[in-house]
Amino acid sequence: MPSTQTKIELLKQIEEVLDELRVGLAMHGGNVECVDVNLESGQVFLRLQGACVGCSLSEVTLKSGIEEALCQMVPGVTEVVSVP
Repeated sequence: MPSTQTKIELLKQIEEVLDELRVGLAMHGGNVECVDVNLESGQVFLRLQGACVGCSLSEVTLKSGIEEALCQMVPGVTEVVSVP
């Protein structure tokens, strides 16, 4: 992670990507919330909401959809971690 990047700057970049992804989630009655980010590890802590909670495909959405997009589009993001 670049040491010059602040947590606020990183959260802003993450929210921009999540805003794009929320369109697709909303079509299925779901949403996602960024709870926190760890600058040192690059972990992003997300909470799925709405219809995503309890959905059998929520882990696939989180890892193959959201994590992949964030890792590609936001420098320094290494992993998405689901939080309750």
